[in-house]
Amino acid sequence: MCMHTPRCPTADSADREAAAAVASHPEQGWSLLCNGVLVFEDTGELLPDGRVLSPHRPLTVTA
Repeated sequence: MCMHTPRCPTADSADREAAAAVASHPEQGWSLLCNGVLVFEDTGELLPDGRVLSPHRPLTVTA
């Protein structure tokens, strides 16, 4: 699916969020990555196989 060089991480990779955005709708709070992952502004994700990953924002702020 990915035509970038180097290739973007797959949807199953731990670094899947590093894939390039192919569609972005910040007014709606989501972006579609070239690996098929939908990333939401609350850091939740919808994977191409239908799995949902809950938001994973850090709970503490470090200074």
